[in-house]
Amino acid sequence: MKKVILITGASSGIGKATALQLILEGHIVYGAARRLRKMDDLVTAGGQAMELDVTDHDQIRAGVQKVLEEQGQIDVLVNNAGYAEWGSVENTSYETARRQFEVNIFGLAEMTKAVIPIMRAQGSGKIINISSVGGKVYSPLGAWYHGTKHALEGWSDCLRLELKQFGIDVVIVEPGAIGTEFNDVLSSNFREATTDGPYTQLAKALDAAQKNAEENSSPPSVIAHVISKAIKARRPKTRYATGKLSGQVLFFRKWFSDRAFDRTILRMVNNMGKKAQHGSSVRAEAEQTHA
Repeated sequence: MKKVILITGASSGIGKATALQLILEGHIVYGAARRLRKMDDLVTAGGQAMELDVTDHDQIRAGVQKVLEEQGQIDVLVNNAGYAEWGSVENTSYETARRQFEVNIFGLAEMTKAVIPIMRAQGSGKIINISSVGGKVYSPLGAWYHGTKHALEGWSDCLRLELKQFGIDVVIVEPGAIGTEFNDVLSSNFREATTDGPYTQLAKALDAAQKNAEENSSPPSVIAHVISKAIKARRPKTRYATGKLSGQVLFFRKWFSDRAFDRTILRMVNNMGKKAQHGSSVRAEAEQTHA
């Protein structure tokens, strides 16, 4: 059955892959993102593109109203827009931390609040929030990012209970390691965090771990398939976890104690740091040999 679907963060990665798949399946898809030109392929494929910053509440209201006026309904909202700030709690400014929450939580919440009255009047709808396995686990230098994803998990659970009476489903998707521009932002954050200071070695080790995860990541289409599955389901699951490492990570978090999980994470980070340091030494020796 054809649905009217609104997707945020549709200019790249998971959002774009999802929009293209849902268009291909015959749905009416509106992709929303700050970078309008990055969504030309969605329009070519038969979708609609809107310039929308989730931190601009006026743009949110105007965008939702546009979809409603043109289609008369909104069946699915996919809250995908988000990014990650990485750095120590000690050195991360509150301005940076607030921006992280403004996009990942408050922008998402405003999008959701804008569509709830529409779905409530329809007596049906699906709100799909893209979280992360990072909403269940944690790592050093990720306090503000993990904080937003942990918040999103609890926020979505409460919302699901509130909206059940109106026939609206709330679904959480928890991607594992996915190859997107998201990883480029992470690497940039790590590079900025590797300036001289008490967290330099930790940042370098995490940068190496991130690069390893990127090399072993799943394509964004994996998440697009899961979102499509949730949209089609008469009774969708409350959570879908998928993508490389998602199963292993969530298994360890469920069954390990906090201290055991802490040791596992730090051991993994330290090992990756040593491998990266060794690799750098080998490359330097090779360059000297061929100089």
